[in-house]
Amino acid sequence: MEVDDRDFLNTTPVKTVRFGGSVAETLQKHKQGDSSDYELLKHQLADSEIKDAQIINWLQEFRSCVTQLTKDHEHLIYSILRLPWVGRSQAVVEEYMAFLGNLVSAQTVYLCPCLKMVVSHFTPKRVIIREGGVDISDSDDEDENLPRHFDRCHQALQLIFRYVPFTSRFLVPILQDNFPFIQKSSRTLECYVHNLLRVTMYIPSIRRDVLEVIIGKLLKLDVSASRTDIEEAEEKVVPDQKADGQTEEGLFDMDEDVSAHQDSKTALMVHPVAERLDTLMAVLMAYIKDICHVNGSLNMEVTKELYKDLLSVFDKLILPTHASCHVQYALFYLCSFRLALAEAFLDHLWKILQNPSQPAVLRQAAAGYLGSFLARAKFIPVLTVRACLDLLLSLIHRYIDSQDSSGKQVCCDISLHGPFYTACQAVFYTLIFRHKAMLEPNMKKGLEYLQSLNLERVVMCQLNPLKVCLPSVTHMFAAITRKYQVVFCYTIIERNNRRALPVVRSSAGGNCVTTNTNPLDSFFPFDPYLLKRSGELIEPLYQVWEELADAELLPTKTGHKGSREDEDDFLCWEMPQTEGIVGMTPSSYDSNLCSPSSIGSPPSSLHRQF
Repeated sequence: MEVDDRDFLNTTPVKTVRFGGSVAETLQKHKQGDSSDYELLKHQLADSEIKDAQIINWLQEFRSCVTQLTKDHEHLIYSILRLPWVGRSQAVVEEYMAFLGNLVSAQTVYLCPCLKMVVSHFTPKRVIIREGGVDISDSDDEDENLPRHFDRCHQALQLIFRYVPFTSRFLVPILQDNFPFIQKSSRTLECYVHNLLRVTMYIPSIRRDVLEVIIGKLLKLDVSASRTDIEEAEEKVVPDQKADGQTEEGLFDMDEDVSAHQDSKTALMVHPVAERLDTLMAVLMAYIKDICHVNGSLNMEVTKELYKDLLSVFDKLILPTHASCHVQYALFYLCSFRLALAEAFLDHLWKILQNPSQPAVLRQAAAGYLGSFLARAKFIPVLTVRACLDLLLSLIHRYIDSQDSSGKQVCCDISLHGPFYTACQAVFYTLIFRHKAMLEPNMKKGLEYLQSLNLERVVMCQLNPLKVCLPSVTHMFAAITRKYQVVFCYTIIERNNRRALPVVRSSAGGNCVTTNTNPLDSFFPFDPYLLKRSGELIEPLYQVWEELADAELLPTKTGHKGSREDEDDFLCWEMPQTEGIVGMTPSSYDSNLCSPSSIGSPPSSLHRQF
């Protein structure tokens, strides 16, 4: 026998000796009341230095007596499920999967523990670094073998699903319960979401539920990082980078290294919550693209099924969520694949808006989505925009007719006429963004179409929609309609300004006087997309705000002369005062979170097609 060249005295012996009898004998003794070997077996299974040969030997014995492993032996089974099998040799992995298959087939009581064990490996294992007996770091493992480990987990899950077809009934709650806390690093969240989406590839029956779990978590991230917070964080870092560049200029001539470093920094979001959201949105959009395209061509049947699943999640989670900024762009991105999808989405929003049995808050939200989608989606042609405007105006005019024929005094009451006002604002907002596309091909026919909408009746009606719409929308709509002499709004705007009553803000203290400039508590869900990496997919599909010339805008008493330089959203032209307004969705989590210790993506091999 050849002896290895090693330091014999300072090296621990290789464990090849196993204490106690066979598994069958141990179970028999335990049944008779002698638990000494039973406890010894559990102790040896928990040994961190257990060898592959020992694991294989035990697993083979456990398989031979799997019918005896009833609920009475759950602690022993839990010891087996805690074995570190994922990172072991291929022989151990194959034997462990064979054991899992036998176990869930013979003892379905252990189905959920087995599922929980597999799902627990969907995130990188955590590493505690100790120095001098003190924990100085607790970070996510950057193991380069993660792709292989994840592959083995999915193989195990497919094996369990093959043996127990009703696994899907128990899997979704486990996936939801094991979702990492949103303050975890981007890498941890990305790995988990990627693995959840990968599960839907071989268990498609749970795709809608999985999307609901993921989008629910994304919405929590989205509403906890407001648009203002993200913009302020990004603006704050620009002067800091300039100062750093001026300080280090001339020290070394390393242009390529500096530029590469700056590119990697600018690709990350400064706001920690926005960075996590950006990472997860990129994973979700990559999944949508890979699912819908086969060999580079769109598979319409598969795309329709995914659209139905996302639309169901939209109705349940996204539509009722106020002031989400980014998550809804998943559906925006999917609709860009084919015009029929965009038209189906518009039709869905229209049905919600015009349905009086729907809650008013959902009808108003649907109107906001309808107007924002028509205004911002480049892939929607003018003909579709006109068709939607015709539907909206027919609804608005019918509502005005019903109020005029009621014989009652009509007043400007948001609680009674909220859907009407949001429909009007959707029309104004759409015309602001799409009027050029409607007029440029043929100015005469375009003007005839705008006049056929009878906007003057809408503006002049007793319900007075200009009084409750956002001032930025009102003034821009008035400037555009005045330029083309479609309707003159400034007389009504001035009258509304004179009648506006100031409100004393007692909650903030002092005697500050202000007015509520956003009485509809409205927002436009497809306002500019702020996330950097996932935003690269949205940018070519997105209609940015094209600033009007100053000569086209009639100066008003507000004194605003245009939007700020380099701003995309025309709403910055006059920001609504939302402080103190009841109904704004509060942040669910503190937006000033510490940056994660590990920010990044899974290894490049994880970015393969789903």
